[in-house]
Amino acid sequence: MEKPSEIEFHDHHPEVQDFQREILEGLMQSQKRISPKYFYDKRGSELFDRICQLDEYYPTRTEISILKRNAGEIASLLGKGCLLIEYGSGASRKVRILIEALERRLSYVAVDISKQHLIEATLRLARSFPELEVTAVCADYTKPFPVPQSKRYPASHRAVFFPGSTIGNLHPAEARALLRTTATVVGKGGSLLIGVDLKKDKEILHAAYNDSSEVTAAFNLNLLTRINRELQSDFDLSQFRHRAFYNSGRGRVEMHLESLAPQTVKLNGARIRFEAGETIHTENSYKFSVREFQELAKTAGYAPKRAWTDPRHLFSLHYLTVEKLPAPL
Repeated sequence: MEKPSEIEFHDHHPEVQDFQREILEGLMQSQKRISPKYFYDKRGSELFDRICQLDEYYPTRTEISILKRNAGEIASLLGKGCLLIEYGSGASRKVRILIEALERRLSYVAVDISKQHLIEATLRLARSFPELEVTAVCADYTKPFPVPQSKRYPASHRAVFFPGSTIGNLHPAEARALLRTTATVVGKGGSLLIGVDLKKDKEILHAAYNDSSEVTAAFNLNLLTRINRELQSDFDLSQFRHRAFYNSGRGRVEMHLESLAPQTVKLNGARIRFEAGETIHTENSYKFSVREFQELAKTAGYAPKRAWTDPRHLFSLHYLTVEKLPAPL
C-alpha cells in the first residue's frame, strides 16, 4: 500500500522469517502457543474493531467513558509541548478524545503491528485534524524500535498512551519488562497513560470473551487463516474451536484454539501433531486491582499519580510519571 502524503510512515514490521520462526517454536512446545500480537493482520484488526462494539465486551466503551469524563484533567497532566506516542493504536479512536482536549499543534506517533490498518487509521486522523503532525510506525512495540522525533512541533517531553488493557496480555514478568522499556522511551519526566482491566465477576468476563455473535471465535480462528496464507500451512479451521475461560488461580482470562480430533498439520516442512482436545494457547488477559497494577508499575520505575475508574469499577485508567529511570537489567 502506497504511503499517503498526509502522514509520515516508518516501517519496522517483523520479517516473514521472524513470524515463521516464532510460530514454529510456539507450536513445538508441550503447551502449544502463539503470541496474541499475531492476531492483527488486516482481517484480525477489523474483527477486533467489531469485538469492541459488542454489547458483551465492556472494556472499550468503559475506557472511552472514563476518557471522556476526565479528558480535561488528563490533558492538563499531559501538558503542552508533548510528543504523544500511542502503543497499539488500532483504529486511533480513543486518542481522538485526547487530541480534542489537547492543543491541536501536537505531534502524535501511532505504533501498531498491522500495517494497512495503521496507515488507513492515521490517514483518517490526519484529515480530521489538519494541524496535527501524524507519524505512523509499523512495529512490534514489545521489542525495541526507534521513535521518530517530532519535526513540525519540537516536543519538550514524551508521553505514551497505551489503552485497551493490552498490558494484561503479557505475563507479569513480560509486563514489567515492557513497562521498564516504555519508561526508557519517555525518559525522566515523561509519562504513561495506560488502560488496565480490573478484577470482577467471572460471569461478566465469560460473556466478554464468548460473545453470542461468535465474533471473538472468528477473531481467534483467523489466526490460523493468517498462518495458512502467509506460511503455507494447512490448518483445517473446521477441526478447531474457540475456547475462553477465566483462570481464577492466575487471575486471567485464557483464550485457546482446541483441536476437535487427532490430526497433523504441515507447516513449511514441519509436521505438527495434535491430539483431540489439545489446545493452542493464543492469549492471556490478566486482571488487576488498582493497587496491584500500581505496585507493578513502581517496580518498573513509575510513580503513580492518578487513577480513574468507572462507577461499576470494571476498568481503570492510570497516569504515571517517570521520576527515576530504571536500572538496566
